[in-house]
Amino acid sequence: MAKLVKEDVIAGLKEMNMVEIMDLVKAIEDEFGVKAAAAVAAAPAAGGAAAEGPSEVSVILKSFGASKVPVIKAIQAITGKGLMDAKKIVDAAPTPIKEKISPAEAEEIKKQLVAAGAEVEVK
Repeated sequence: MAKLVKEDVIAGLKEMNMVEIMDLVKAIEDEFGVKAAAAVAAAPAAGGAAAEGPSEVSVILKSFGASKVPVIKAIQAITGKGLMDAKKIVDAAPTPIKEKISPAEAEEIKKQLVAAGAEVEVK
């Protein structure tokens, strides 16, 4: 018997309905003594990238760059904090700005901070 490649398996799955796929998953779990959810969760830890990416990320201010004042004003606008609190955040860099937010919101915040001259990381 010829070895099946990933593309052959995917093509076969496209022809199945959801009940047949669920039965197949159950049979694989029984045969190999694993749970599909555990295998999927372990895949990114084993070096594979998640197909969809993270659902929650954090925006981290790495440095304020050449000019601190525009970054402080941007932090103040983003967080809604007062001027002194925003300055403390900037002075404490590297520090998280917002945590557990959507990737889309994180990218918008990153754009604002980069425009102000900051170095930002999204994790």
